[in-house]
Amino acid sequence: MGGDDERIVAVIMVGGPTKGTRFRPLSLNIPKPLFPLAGQPMVHHPISACKKIPNLDQIYLIGFYEEREFALYVSSISNELKVPVRYLKEEKPHGSAGALYNFRDLIMENDPSHIFLLNCDVCCSFPLPEMLEAHRTYGGMGTLLVIKVSAESASQFGELVADPVTKELLHYTEKPETFVSDLINCGVYVFTPEIFTAIGDVSTQQKDRAHLKHISSFEALQPAMRSPPTDFVRLDQDILSPLAGKKQLFTHETMDFWEQIKTPGMSLKCSGLYLAQFRFTYPHLLASGDGTKSANIIGDVYIHPSAKVHPSAKIGPNVTVSANARVGAGTRLISCIILDDVEIKENAVIIHSIVGWKSSIGKWSRVQGGGDYSSKLGITILGEGVTVEDEVVLINCIVLPHKTMNDSVQEEIIL
Repeated sequence: MGGDDERIVAVIMVGGPTKGTRFRPLSLNIPKPLFPLAGQPMVHHPISACKKIPNLDQIYLIGFYEEREFALYVSSISNELKVPVRYLKEEKPHGSAGALYNFRDLIMENDPSHIFLLNCDVCCSFPLPEMLEAHRTYGGMGTLLVIKVSAESASQFGELVADPVTKELLHYTEKPETFVSDLINCGVYVFTPEIFTAIGDVSTQQKDRAHLKHISSFEALQPAMRSPPTDFVRLDQDILSPLAGKKQLFTHETMDFWEQIKTPGMSLKCSGLYLAQFRFTYPHLLASGDGTKSANIIGDVYIHPSAKVHPSAKIGPNVTVSANARVGAGTRLISCIILDDVEIKENAVIIHSIVGWKSSIGKWSRVQGGGDYSSKLGITILGEGVTVEDEVVLINCIVLPHKTMNDSVQEEIIL
């Protein structure tokens, strides 16, 4: 066990506006990390998991967004959790390990004994205290959270081989061409400060290599042949792969849920996973009601306190109703995210859909997706300020902001 005087910091990678392009149209007017899942911003889930780490000193968010986009959220979450949360803006991409290294002086300021590193677009139960315990037992430089997935889907991720007894990471390969293992990297790590030496070594090797190339060939005269900058270091290819099998890195397997949030469809699925987790972690956040004084609630549902929901509405499972939304009489909501200031008029039906801010859904209309969370048109997405007229049916559509839909459409992207 670590002493009471030790400090631990957590770093969460939040990416930037060039990254979440697959998340449009929802990321057009809000940074993807602030998009709400289960009624809380996406980044809120890893942040509140960090709060459970013993001796947590500070949480850093690293990304390319402008600081003003995170300023409000960072100050409110710092107050709420009573842990300082700070946003650090990268001026240019350094890679996942390079970004950590770029801010090493700040991160190491209070001499932490361990550094947690999390990716914002990961949805899981974040078993961080358990990882820390396991990491201390192994005595290595770093521990990765891993999970078993189906052999078919493994190649989309970083596949790895670990010793079944010691849990040492023996082999690591990012998105391999051929099947290596059904164990994949979850994008959640805990390191000792030695990680900075390892990243620094890679950076130095890259500088040396670049320098050698520069003086030993005419490449310097060929601007088109520029290699990536020498301070660009990727955690997976440049750190994990070479250090595998050297008794430095270990694995901690989670038996819980894990998903990557790359698309709006996956955000709807992950919202449901977090709502289900609330039953055990924050049951007070889940709505209840039997349709007498308040709406009839089925399964896991979050309703913002400021939303107005008619008692004859039937809501759930997996539904999030955001601030100032108005849900009319006789409406039926299943597996959907209703964003701020949406109006849903009487007897409308919304299934497997995300309804953008300030949108309006007419009487007896139907907004529905097929529920295939991984395909592009597997759910229906309405951008900000979309108006769906009375009795219009939209199935498996993406509608860009500020459109008025007065005809029924299916399987279309409405520009």
